[in-house]
Amino acid sequence: MSRHATGTLHHVEIYVSDLARSDAFWGWLLERWGYVVFQRWDSGVSWRKGATYLVFVQTEERHRERGYHRCATGLNHLAFHAADSAEVDALMEELVARDVPLLYEDQFPHAGGADSCAVFFEDPDRIKVEFVAPA
Repeated sequence: MSRHATGTLHHVEIYVSDLARSDAFWGWLLERWGYVVFQRWDSGVSWRKGATYLVFVQTEERHRERGYHRCATGLNHLAFHAADSAEVDALMEELVARDVPLLYEDQFPHAGGADSCAVFFEDPDRIKVEFVAPA
């Protein structure tokens, strides 16, 4: 019998347009949250925290033309837990310092609703990322 609970997330695999750019972006962010490199190969990298990991793979040239849009069928966004609003505020400051594109900045910190504190931003392929804590 598995030591992991049935139905919990094992991994998410995301194809990216520029692996080096995505690795640099996600690397600092995931390391900040306690992830470590799990696997690395010519066309991909995975970052692990506990039993869950995220995989980033270079999209083959023949598939890059289509591009990505979070409002089309497929992944809309990835949301990560924050311990509290102070963590959300600290990440917001770092995102601004790194010139990361922010979303819903005019609604910060309650863009996700009054019952939470969140910052929303985009990765290099414009995948929406959310870092959220209870209000």
